[in-house]
Amino acid sequence: MSTSGPKNALTDIAGLSVGNAEDETVRTGVTVILCDEPALAAVDVRGGGPGTRETDALAPHNLVESIDALVLSGGSVYGLGAADAVAAQLGANGRGFALMDLPGVPRSPIVPSAILYDLANGGNKKWGEMPPYHELGRQAFENTSTDFALGNVGAGYGALAGSIKGGLGSASIFTHDNLAIGALVAVNSFGSVLVPGTKNFWAAPYEQNDEFGGLGWPTQMPIDADDWGAAKLNPGARQNTTLGVVATPASLTPAQTKRLAIMAQDGLARAIRPAHSPFDGDIVFAIATGATGQPALDEVSLTRLGVLAADCLARAVGRGVYAAQSLGDAVAWRDYTPG
Repeated sequence: MSTSGPKNALTDIAGLSVGNAEDETVRTGVTVILCDEPALAAVDVRGGGPGTRETDALAPHNLVESIDALVLSGGSVYGLGAADAVAAQLGANGRGFALMDLPGVPRSPIVPSAILYDLANGGNKKWGEMPPYHELGRQAFENTSTDFALGNVGAGYGALAGSIKGGLGSASIFTHDNLAIGALVAVNSFGSVLVPGTKNFWAAPYEQNDEFGGLGWPTQMPIDADDWGAAKLNPGARQNTTLGVVATPASLTPAQTKRLAIMAQDGLARAIRPAHSPFDGDIVFAIATGATGQPALDEVSLTRLGVLAADCLARAVGRGVYAAQSLGDAVAWRDYTPG
C-alpha cells in the first residue's frame, strides 16, 4: 500500500522548503526550492525549446554533484535572472561549493534554473532594462517554507495548460517499506491536461483521495488519435514548457539520480497530451537528499522509485491545474466548459 504524505507536497521530503513570489501586474512569478543541506541532483530535458542555467553541471561525469537550491521561473530568458538573486543570498549566508576554503574568496552556490514562457499572457511586460525576476527571486527565497499554496502562485502564476489556466502543483507518495517521493510542477504546456470534450484529467488513474476532483476517466474515451482537445492551437517556439521537480530522501548515486529524473518524465506524458513537443521546454529535476542515511538503493528499488515519481508528477500536474483560478482571458478548470 502507498499513501500521500501529510502535506501531499514536495516538502513532505525532509530538508526541502519552497518559496513563491508573483508580480500580478506582469502576470508572472518565481518558485524557489531550497535545500537545507547540499543535495544530490540531476536533470532530464525532453522538450524542444528549453531554457536553463547550470544544468550541465549536474551531469554525473562532472565535478559538482550537489545543489543548494533550484529556481523555476516565468519570463522566458529574462526569468533566468531570478537565480542570480538566490545565488547571491546563499553566498551571503556562506553556502556554496568550494574546492578549498580561502580567506576572502566567496563560495559558489549551485542554483540550477529553468524557465517557462509566459510573455504573451496579457500582463504588462514593458519593464525596459529592469525585468522583475531578480526581485522576484529574492522574494521567493525569503518566502521559503514547508507550507505553500498551489495554483496561481510562483512560476505557475502566468502559466497556461493548453488553452486553460495552468498553475503550480505538488504531490507526494510514501510506501509501506519507506520509499518516498515528493513532486512539484509548473504546468505551462502546449498539450492539454484534459480528455478531449470533457473536464476529466488524463492523470485520473493516478489520483488519490479526490485530490483533483475525483472525476475519474469518462465512460466514453475519444477514438480520434489526432484529437488533442484543449491544447494550444497555434503554438510558437518557446511559448510552452512544463517544469518539474521530484525528490526523495533515499541515498542514490549520481547515475541513479539521473535515472530517477528520466523515469519521472513519464509523469508528464501520463498527464499531458501531447507532451515533449518541439514547442515545449519540458524539464524534470531530481533531488536525492540521502536523509534516510541508508546505503544506495538497489536497482529494483530504484525502478520502483522511478515509477512512483512518474505517478506522483502526473498527480502534481492535475493538482496544479485543479487549484488554478481564472486570470484575465485564461479560464481555469473550475470555470471551463468543454467545447
